[in-house]
Amino acid sequence: MKDNRLKGGAPHVSVLLSEVIECLQPRAGETYIDGTFGAGGYTRAILDAADCKVLALDRDPRAIASGAALLSGFNGRLTLVEAPFSSLEDVSRGRLGLDAVDGVVLDIGVSSMQLDEAERGFSFMHDGPLDMRMSAHGENAADFLNTAEEFEIANVIYTYGEEHRSRAIARAIVKARDVKPLSRTRELADLVARVFHGRKVDGRHPATQTFQALRIHINDELGELARALSAAERLLTPGGRLVVVTFHSLEDRIVKRFLTSRSGKEIRVSRHLPEQLIKSAQPSFRIVNPRPLTPSKGELDLNPRARSARLRAAIRTEAPSWPLDVNELALPVPQV
Repeated sequence: MKDNRLKGGAPHVSVLLSEVIECLQPRAGETYIDGTFGAGGYTRAILDAADCKVLALDRDPRAIASGAALLSGFNGRLTLVEAPFSSLEDVSRGRLGLDAVDGVVLDIGVSSMQLDEAERGFSFMHDGPLDMRMSAHGENAADFLNTAEEFEIANVIYTYGEEHRSRAIARAIVKARDVKPLSRTRELADLVARVFHGRKVDGRHPATQTFQALRIHINDELGELARALSAAERLLTPGGRLVVVTFHSLEDRIVKRFLTSRSGKEIRVSRHLPEQLIKSAQPSFRIVNPRPLTPSKGELDLNPRARSARLRAAIRTEAPSWPLDVNELALPVPQV
């Protein structure tokens, strides 16, 4: 959740902003990638910290359009591209001719701008179309819920939302759509709430995990994360820094497994690795903070949405990059 609104509607601020900049350590003359531009908080801070360049990506066309005003203010040091962060290597090499970069920052998940815009369909707090797409392309949440089999819906909600009442929720969805196709976020939120008889779950709205699961599924967020981590590994120069901010346990576990394996802390040799890498298993990263950084109390007081944020950082070594093996990362995959 990259850019979060302060209480009272104040301007957006980025979660763990000072910690991200401290871990990234921008230097003059270097080039950095902000793979999740959002409202531009990290990008602006990087460019303000040093006379460097930033390639900023976002697959949300609205984010790119709103960031266009920043371009003139940084004298050609900022490049904005509409693309998913999994394509950061292709964009860097193919479109900009960059063979390597000095740092990559990724802020995973949905932004506050997306949550606060009812028409995007991400939030159960605002009534809007049941969409949830970060881009303007592909299947939306209503398409999935109105056409998928009951067991598919249940498995997605269970796997990506870790929701133990997934079967009951899926059953209620199918029953409701037999009467009328689901089309609004409020419809879905109220339907899930009825499954829980209106009770909150751990102090949260009962639809929280269902909405999270559907958003992850529609946008292939965990697959995108795995591909982006691997792309960053290939693109970072020795000494380059990778900084990742996550907002729920599924994301954080993937980042932790990726960095743990590639730092030599827990090497699980895969049959997919080339022979020379199996023999050497050289660590491709050195972990900066063994325990994830979390927001301070002061930040949480201003921005309650930051409560689940976790920051992990690592420095690229001179070792060869490892091929991506999703089995090694144990990506959760629903049985559909």
